[in-house]
Amino acid sequence: MNKTIKEHSWVPLIIVALASFIIALDATFMNVSISQVVADLNTDVSTIQMIMSFYTLITAAFMLLSAKLQDIVGKKKLFLIGAALYGVGTFTAAISSSATMLFIGWSVIEGIAGALMMPATVSIISGTYSGEKRTVALAIVGVMGAIAAAIGPLFGGVMTTFLSWRYGFACELIIVFIILLMQSKIPNFVPTESKSDLDITGALISFVGLVLLVLGILSLSKDITTSVATIILGLIALVGFALFEIRRKRNGKVPLLDMALFKDRNLRVGSIILLLSYLAMGGALFAVSLFLQSVLELNAFNTGLTTLPLTMGLLIFAVLAPSLTGKMKHKTIMAIGCIMSIAGCMLLSYQFRLDTSTLDLIPGLFVMGAGLGFLMALCTDISLVNISKESQNNASGINTTSQTLGESLGTAVIGIILILGVFGGISHAVDIYAPEYSGNETFHQEAYDYFQKVGSINEIKENATIEDIVNIIIQDTMAFVMQVTAIIMGIVFILTLRLQDKKN
Repeated sequence: MNKTIKEHSWVPLIIVALASFIIALDATFMNVSISQVVADLNTDVSTIQMIMSFYTLITAAFMLLSAKLQDIVGKKKLFLIGAALYGVGTFTAAISSSATMLFIGWSVIEGIAGALMMPATVSIISGTYSGEKRTVALAIVGVMGAIAAAIGPLFGGVMTTFLSWRYGFACELIIVFIILLMQSKIPNFVPTESKSDLDITGALISFVGLVLLVLGILSLSKDITTSVATIILGLIALVGFALFEIRRKRNGKVPLLDMALFKDRNLRVGSIILLLSYLAMGGALFAVSLFLQSVLELNAFNTGLTTLPLTMGLLIFAVLAPSLTGKMKHKTIMAIGCIMSIAGCMLLSYQFRLDTSTLDLIPGLFVMGAGLGFLMALCTDISLVNISKESQNNASGINTTSQTLGESLGTAVIGIILILGVFGGISHAVDIYAPEYSGNETFHQEAYDYFQKVGSINEIKENATIEDIVNIIIQDTMAFVMQVTAIIMGIVFILTLRLQDKKN
């Protein structure tokens, strides 16, 4: 490491935190801009949604290869290559004149660039700082993605409402310029392997496996049968990849991913915690945003403003978490975070009705965000605590892949839960207001179709009976979503108890 960069300087942290922020922001800020993009590029909604999905898909698929390339190219050099490539992608996206151009700039170029940068953000921090400074730095980088995901709708809303979605990409380009201008402040790390050590076969197998897995996850809400089949094929490919890597190491060759790392309990458990935490946060945020826009009929800006308490909770408690590690164990703070998130979910589960105000949602969103802030701030640090310096790059790849998969899973899984919740709500409502149709599947399906097609809440309120039925459906559906999210956080709580705490 370059000794001219003093460990007490926070500049390297700021640089990699900015990178983490724009990569995560890219996956969320366009959610509220779809209709405007469709109009500007003369395309359709499904095409834009496909472009958005492929950004996540490509980022996840290249993650493990990127983690290994750090050892061959050098983590700083690879990070800067990714940043420059990201700049090219975001500029292309900003000036897009067609859906194809947007796909190339955003999904392909930015997707690959994001994959090159993400594992490096963690490993640069791990190699630059130590002790309490490392805990603080990893905490900030660890929640930066979550904060960007939570603030994305507000950012996208501001851009779309007052300027244009293109300015969102332009803002990212400015951040890329800042990163490149400050590159001298990042320590240099000497590569530890050569090009001949690159496991091309393993890279191809992992790429196919991750593509199939994420593609299956992203299409869950559209065609469950095909999606499950695709996910199974992806898992088979990944099992094959694991077996191939084990054999490659036994033969004395350098594996793309050292499977022996999974013997470390903290890395294994911590990666699952990251996946489930991002799944819970992304899914809950998606469901709440959908409620705000579809039921309360808020615009993009006000939707983002309403979800701001979650972001503030994340940020405040993520900054607070490292200062508590001197008094409490990492896993104790994380467990408290889980309990807080569960409490936030339960508070929210009672707040969704036709007459809900945005003020009703503030306590639950803040408490949930605060709990996730405690959890996400310390998870990466505790995951890597037992990993040797030479394995940090590989381990950071595992962590960031788990995070990306969690983000991908969130919307898809909650989409399925929303559908199940609607059917459950319809059944409950029919039992109360139309008991003669209880158990009548045709009537239930017709009610579901009608519920999906209703375009205005004001139209619903013109009929008292329909209003009562829809109110029950909304309450039951959103309560179900929040209860499932609470169960996921309950699983995370149990997993935190399995962690071996950091030795001070």
